[in-house]
Amino acid sequence: MATNGDLARVLLRKAGGDEAVIRKIGPDTDIADEIVGFHAQQAVEKAMKAVLAFKGIKFPFVHDLEILRDLCDVSGIKLPSTLNSVEDLTPFAAAERYGSETPQALDRDQALKWAAATIAWARGIVEQPDPPTDSVAVAE
Repeated sequence: MATNGDLARVLLRKAGGDEAVIRKIGPDTDIADEIVGFHAQQAVEKAMKAVLAFKGIKFPFVHDLEILRDLCDVSGIKLPSTLNSVEDLTPFAAAERYGSETPQALDRDQALKWAAATIAWARGIVEQPDPPTDSVAVAE
């Protein structure tokens, strides 16, 4: 049976994959901001969800980083100050990916910093022994 730790490690591994994509394509100006921003948003989202899963906290199936940050906050999980304004990546999950009427510019360096910082923070929590639990945290 899968544990919260198992789910958390899968999410964290996938977040690392998104970070690797950003590192490869981020410097290439032929790649559109919405593609780089999508992978940055995904890295942050998956890392946050990894921590929530590890702690056994059910999380909604959303891409809104503000909702996930608020869920962490009310659950007593403190995000590092390096993630202030990380919710600015939320539009890249869908609106920018599929084309918005007023495209948002992406600070690629900041996007990579947010992705890397969220993953490092999550690793510090998830790469510990599994907490005792009898259920798996899943999206509602």
